[in-house]
Amino acid sequence: MEAAAAEVRYGIVGVGMMGREHLHNLAHLAAEVGREQSVKVRVTGLADPHQESLRLGLQLADELGLPAPQTFSGHRELLDSGLCDAVIVSSPNMTHYEILMDIISHHQPHHILVEKPLCTTVQHCKKVIEAAKQRPDIIVQVGLEYRYMPPVAKLIDIVKSGTLGQVRMVAIREHRFPFLVKVNNWNRFNCNSGGTLVEKCCHFFDLMRLFAAANPVRVMASGAIDVNHKDEMYDGKVPDIIDNAYVIVEFDNGSRGMLDLCMFAEGSRNEQEISVVGDTGKGEAFVPESIVRFGKRTEGRDGVVTIMAEDERIKYQGLHHGSSYLEHLNFLSAIRAQGACGPSVNLSDGLLSVAIGVAGQLSIEQGRFATMEERELYLAANPKDGGSDGEVCIIGTTTGNKNHRTGEKSDNKANFSLDNTKDQFYQHGVQACASIG
Repeated sequence: MEAAAAEVRYGIVGVGMMGREHLHNLAHLAAEVGREQSVKVRVTGLADPHQESLRLGLQLADELGLPAPQTFSGHRELLDSGLCDAVIVSSPNMTHYEILMDIISHHQPHHILVEKPLCTTVQHCKKVIEAAKQRPDIIVQVGLEYRYMPPVAKLIDIVKSGTLGQVRMVAIREHRFPFLVKVNNWNRFNCNSGGTLVEKCCHFFDLMRLFAAANPVRVMASGAIDVNHKDEMYDGKVPDIIDNAYVIVEFDNGSRGMLDLCMFAEGSRNEQEISVVGDTGKGEAFVPESIVRFGKRTEGRDGVVTIMAEDERIKYQGLHHGSSYLEHLNFLSAIRAQGACGPSVNLSDGLLSVAIGVAGQLSIEQGRFATMEERELYLAANPKDGGSDGEVCIIGTTTGNKNHRTGEKSDNKANFSLDNTKDQFYQHGVQACASIG
């Protein structure tokens, strides 16, 4: 790829709901950078085996006034076409590993923005990381965009400034609507999504790490299917994804995080409420109200400051309050910098957000703390479950995972490995390009 290219051509692999959301963001990004005449952004290819998704993608491109991208029934055909410099991977979770490995190993370099979760298993995440180390000519960014929501980003800045002192506790509440319907209902089963704590909550585990400035040590979780999806059935199987949970994460600097997840709480003023407490102060962020509050212990309630958080760079709010647009700004900046700065969310961030979710799923299944060095412990108890490459079966397996509704063991299999992850904590925004300029 040539430095400071005048044009960046994008392909989208997976043109379902999130793929079309990326198409919206790229259309607005193209219009903005086009006005600046700094770089030209084009969507040149769409790949999806689901013909209706391709049809809807083409229809949306037309509605957005974009030139019609070429369509492909698979990601390999898109890669071989030579039409793309960057690829957005927004396909179902369980397909990420194969697609990522194909992109990374392709003879032509393609920069990658992969939707969360990076992969559904820790083992696969680590294999992607190892493969990417052999390709210094490509950038791989992970779609953990919640850190860019204006109130969340403001709270991160407040924490980093030292206003709250040493962070001791992080509490995140997400009370929201149930999982949306996806193509062929793939997101109704742990074996496809990685489980709710991987699929949905990797965002919040990523934020916990940012606020705590530390890495996880062990996880305790309690969760179940109590309301949603209990009357659904697909190919004779009842969904096994939990709809509520409490998760406690202990970090290596002594701080703790807690997630309160409820997916049958549509009657909420805010979908996400975040509280960060340090030894000298407390900060809070509320989404979608976009309010941030913070104060010092010494000043008490009367000293609490309330601000509205905004980011004037956002040109499209979309499904995630403008954070996906900012994610694309950062991705484009990293591409244009040609290695001068790293992706704003790197592969280690993606790995650790998945690892915490996997540990939480294991904790729910076995009713105990799960450590981040779980592999040896689990294999000692279940030697027959160890795969030839060291994978560990954790959820949705024949080791005793029961359907929360029927009490029956599930036939759906999902292999996970939970190894010790000692990767260096990646500070928010460090090495990331701040703007397109």
